[in-house]
Amino acid sequence: MSSSNSIQVFDSSLRIPRYVLNALQGNECRSNCALPLILKSQDLESRGQTPPHRQIWVVCSSVNSSGAPSVELMLCVTEGYIDSYPVFIYNHLPPDLLTRGYIQPRMAALANALAEALNGNLARVYAVYGQDPLAEAFAWNWTNITGIGNLVDKPYYAAKLSYCTRQTLRSRFLPLPDDLIPEIRLANDEDVREVAQCCHGFASDSAPYILTRDGALREARYLVHNQQVWVHRITRRGTTESSIASIVACSRNSQNNATITKVYTSPDWRRLGCAERLVRRVCEDLLQTKTTVSLFVAHDNPGATAVYSRVGFVGLGQGEEPLETWTEIGFHPQSVRLGHW
Repeated sequence: MSSSNSIQVFDSSLRIPRYVLNALQGNECRSNCALPLILKSQDLESRGQTPPHRQIWVVCSSVNSSGAPSVELMLCVTEGYIDSYPVFIYNHLPPDLLTRGYIQPRMAALANALAEALNGNLARVYAVYGQDPLAEAFAWNWTNITGIGNLVDKPYYAAKLSYCTRQTLRSRFLPLPDDLIPEIRLANDEDVREVAQCCHGFASDSAPYILTRDGALREARYLVHNQQVWVHRITRRGTTESSIASIVACSRNSQNNATITKVYTSPDWRRLGCAERLVRRVCEDLLQTKTTVSLFVAHDNPGATAVYSRVGFVGLGQGEEPLETWTEIGFHPQSVRLGHW
């Protein structure tokens, strides 16, 4: 690593330098795992509140041509509303610098600084999520430093980062059968138990992040209370029989970007276009005040990829410009304490 590089560790979001925040705010789509959590922490800390566990941000910076500091990479060890998040990596480097020779010394320094900052609590690092070469470099270095094995050959999650704008959003009419009446809106308190069922169903397909029924209910209450989940409810014509077919959660948001973090359709209501209808409506609502709506879509989920492409998320159709690819790599479960996200 160059002598012009520096590593800084912050355990308060209020101490993160302005130049770091400016970098994150300059790319809110890519920083969706970092910036919203910093902003939330700053709000809490400024009111004298603290998260249930210590949070840490480790920043690798260089000096630009004008002599000012410039962020290159950042590790984020943060807390979610259910449990601890994995280590999120924010990257501010251009693609041509994402080479092993450039990344390796910087990631080694970041990982060493994090291990020291954790003060023996190495089990906190149960997984890492970031762009492919960065996640792999962190996993290798973390295993080398701590002796805790990684699961790089069996990643927890592998996905593309896509986004939708007002310009790319595509309108499409998706009728339901005549006997079904749709209702799409933000969830309210009366929806909590059905939203919890959807959260539980979503988590059951998201190993290792399985939720208990109580955990799913806690998540649903949080999402509803904070107006971060929309529902697609269906009523059978001529009856009072009604149920939630789909949900969309949007829980990592910043000034100009909203991130869809959960899309789930109940097995009883699949193949009716519910997810597409709901995602499109949510994007329409969010893009009234946001510039972009971002989401991660798994490589092994072609059905979701097709839905998001039809809605207007870029880079998911044939012949489109490739997107950033991200990987979540876990560490051996016997050596860590699993969190949730």
